[in-house]
Amino acid sequence: MAKTNPFQFLQQTRSEVGKIVWPNRREVMLTTVMVFVMASLTAVFFFAVDTAINLGLRGLLSIFG
Repeated sequence: MAKTNPFQFLQQTRSEVGKIVWPNRREVMLTTVMVFVMASLTAVFFFAVDTAINLGLRGLLSIFG
């Protein structure tokens, strides 16, 4: 592997940073909202699953307990 001097490294780094495509404000807001929606749906799903398991176990324990 060839070594580059610090000046070349900085030039290459600036060149690579220039290739980055930053999202605009609308894209950031849209993806943020989608993350909150998906997190909320996931929380509701796991709450429902946890409640169902809790009710099932209480039912089994009341029968055998």
